[in-house]
Amino acid sequence: MLPLLLAAVSILTAAAASAHHPHPLDPLSPAELTAVRAAVLASPLVPARPLTFHYVGLDEPDKADVLSYAYGNSTSSSRSALPRRAFVVARAGGQSHELRVDVTDAAAPSVLAHAVHRGAGFPTLTLDEQFAAVALPPAHPPFVESVRRRGVDMADVLCAVFPVGWFGGDLPGEERRVVKLLCFVAGATANFYARPLEGVTLVVDLDRMAIVGYRDRVLLPVPKAEGTDYRAGKAGPPYAGRAPAPGTVVQPEGRGFDIDGHFVRWANWEFHVGFDVRAGTVISLASIHDADAGARRRVLYRGFVSEVFVPYMDPVEEWYYRTFLDAGEYGLGLWAFPLQPGADCPANAAYLDGYYAGQDGKPVENKNMICVFERYAGDVAWRHTEAGITEVRPDVSLVVRMVVSCGNYDYTGLGVQDQRLHQIHGVSDRPPGGEGDGLHARGPDHGGRARHAGGGEHPRRLPRPLRHVPPGPRRRRHQQLLRQEHHRHQAQRGRHAEEELLDGAPGGGRDRGGRAGGRERRAGRPAGRQPQQADPDGQRGRVPGRPGRRDGGVGAGRRRLPAEARQLLQEAGAGDAVQQGGEVGARAVRRPEHRRRRPGRLEREGQGDTERGHRAVVHGGHPPHPVPG
Repeated sequence: MLPLLLAAVSILTAAAASAHHPHPLDPLSPAELTAVRAAVLASPLVPARPLTFHYVGLDEPDKADVLSYAYGNSTSSSRSALPRRAFVVARAGGQSHELRVDVTDAAAPSVLAHAVHRGAGFPTLTLDEQFAAVALPPAHPPFVESVRRRGVDMADVLCAVFPVGWFGGDLPGEERRVVKLLCFVAGATANFYARPLEGVTLVVDLDRMAIVGYRDRVLLPVPKAEGTDYRAGKAGPPYAGRAPAPGTVVQPEGRGFDIDGHFVRWANWEFHVGFDVRAGTVISLASIHDADAGARRRVLYRGFVSEVFVPYMDPVEEWYYRTFLDAGEYGLGLWAFPLQPGADCPANAAYLDGYYAGQDGKPVENKNMICVFERYAGDVAWRHTEAGITEVRPDVSLVVRMVVSCGNYDYTGLGVQDQRLHQIHGVSDRPPGGEGDGLHARGPDHGGRARHAGGGEHPRRLPRPLRHVPPGPRRRRHQQLLRQEHHRHQAQRGRHAEEELLDGAPGGGRDRGGRAGGRERRAGRPAGRQPQQADPDGQRGRVPGRPGRRDGGVGAGRRRLPAEARQLLQEAGAGDAVQQGGEVGARAVRRPEHRRRRPGRLEREGQGDTERGHRAVVHGGHPPHPVPG
């Protein structure tokens, strides 16, 4: 009996341990951050003190291992967990250290690798060192004198840290980690950025935490506070006015999505939501379910904001270096603030917390850092009415949101920290297996497909604008496709023009039933159009006294027919008109058989004008293109 009990306990323990294994792409937990700090501080590889942590993030496993873990055939209970590792950037002894720490067993972490960064650039600014730097100016006598000269109260002065940038080469002092401080006047307004102390610059050495440079270049008046406040109730016209009525989103049956740990499942979508102190929100392993194929189609392996570049491009001394890299220098996740329910996110939103390592390495909790909600904008995604049947499908999208307030910039727009997914009611008929397969929705099946020369079917795609294609072989190939598309349209226009015969020419004014004016009606012109009068001298449309110029009137831009074409028209019965003026037959002649245009590649492959494939992009107006894994 005792062996059976021991076996049962061991099975339950193993099951509980496997159930608590984090996903390979889950952000580091508070326990793992604590283990990282302990391992780094105990390592003899970085003996210098003080030691400050500037970045602690997940050291991702190899992509192949993650895909095997996520989409392998093994069940979640039987698959083995991948190693958990952290990447650390720390500053100690005037050097930038990079370490990799194994936290698979948080109770026994270990440093796997260590290197000293000796290239250009420095670690991300921490909050603690920024607060310490901006506290220095009020105690600096030259700065106090500059404030007095401008007639400003020191209690109203606020300062901010600005990176100095890097302009290439090995300049003196580049080995020092310095920043510049610019100061502003708040007073009666919250918009202190509109009231700068122009001309005053302070330079701070962050390792020494001391002012090492100061200059008061020019004395300029401080702008007034009136009319600069942006807060509700204080902003003047045209921003003041009647506020919109409050609204709320009601879902009687509850939310339409599920959150399991860091995985979100909604409609036919499934994806992983992570957090990084530098990049902010991270979307991984996004896929859609193809019910016909019975498999998931991978759309995106890992997506996040790589950088936000804000160059001011002003050569003035206090402005030339303002070329901000908000993700790398400040950290989007570091400057993400708690979301306000009912304002930043609607009432039906669910929230995720985030954790990052502070300057001392200890975990810091940020509540309500990310919200997930369904957006109902009142738009129609699809509708149709016919034969007494009406079906309307509302446009619903899923939003994953984080708000970043970096200085005087707030990022909450699409493409930065607002990721949106749309429902897909059908998927393309491409075989599954690679990223990008699920990016396209199936179009209506009404003969809109093109035959391939090999006998199969594939949707016909129009080439993207050339400006969207980078230089290289793909750009040359796109140039060829654009030329072919241009020639195809020209050929189509030429065929239509050749078929427009003048009234009076054999068969020109009658349709298949023998009725006059048939072609004119089909071409959108009134029936019974009269033929143009002949121009014996060939001067129709010419400006008097200026040979070779046309005035854009009737017949402008036409050429006289060559002798061979006039001969053909004479044989066809239109000889009198040609003899009187060659331009009359310019649109009546059919190109001789031996001089007709050769069919293009698209026509030889059966991709004619009437057979066009149809494939729509799920979201956005650009033609389909693969998304990198």
